[in-house]
Amino acid sequence: MPVESATRILSSLAEAGADVCVGGGWGVDALLEQQTRDHSDLDLWLEVADIEPLFRGMTALGIDRILPWPGDRPWNFVLHDGGALRVDLHFYTPLGDGRLHYGAVTGDETFPDTALRGTGRISTLPVRCEDPEWSLRWHQGYPQRAFDRDDVRRLCARFDLAVPDAYR
Repeated sequence: MPVESATRILSSLAEAGADVCVGGGWGVDALLEQQTRDHSDLDLWLEVADIEPLFRGMTALGIDRILPWPGDRPWNFVLHDGGALRVDLHFYTPLGDGRLHYGAVTGDETFPDTALRGTGRISTLPVRCEDPEWSLRWHQGYPQRAFDRDDVRRLCARFDLAVPDAYR
């Protein structure tokens, strides 16, 4: 996904009133304030209450198809346009006590709201993104790819974070 596509999606969502937080590879690049690699999609976090403006912004761009993926859940799925635009969505619910719940309010998948208070830039567009420590944490628990190792190395170097054992 070229930088122009990522910024066009983010601008459309902002115009529609969706308050999103950039995660994944684009989130790392936003924190670093430079594009370090090619990206196949745009990972976004957003509050469940923002689903209506999300869909307004996405359909305005023709991103209106669900791409089934193993492990999809109602709070984590991919939308695409039938071509090169893919957005991996991660929904959360604020609990009112400084914590966010990933997905439906069941189970124990919570994290502090500060995890989504990072700031960065994609090209010239200022964005809210994952906090560096949480971005690093969320780069664990799945099979590593070469670009994941590069993302982790860059995050650790830029923000003086310890390299996780899984990446040593």
